[in-house]
Amino acid sequence: MTTIYERIKEVSEKRKMSIDYINDTAGLSNKAIYGWKKSTPKADNLQKVADVLNVSTDYLLGRTDEMNPTSSNDLTAAQKEIAYFIDPSATKEDIEQIKQLVEIAKLSKRRL
Repeated sequence: MTTIYERIKEVSEKRKMSIDYINDTAGLSNKAIYGWKKSTPKADNLQKVADVLNVSTDYLLGRTDEMNPTSSNDLTAAQKEIAYFIDPSATKEDIEQIKQLVEIAKLSKRRL
């Protein structure tokens, strides 16, 4: 059985993010995620981490193996147009990297 911490570690490695970076970006107390090796996080803290990693809380909880279960039907017309413009043949990995870059851009914009 995979723990919440192990799921976070797995995704963080794929996203090339450190646990400390995720912890800080989510606004959690110092080393909070490391504490999840032995304890269960509060729902709101888990959601914050899921948002930083761009995965569902169900994925982090081990309820699904799909990181971010959505379908193209969940997208607006503008979102579909942008996705197609970026690369109509993008793989899931490409899409995840693009989403990560967009999240970084959004965070940078908020700081201005």
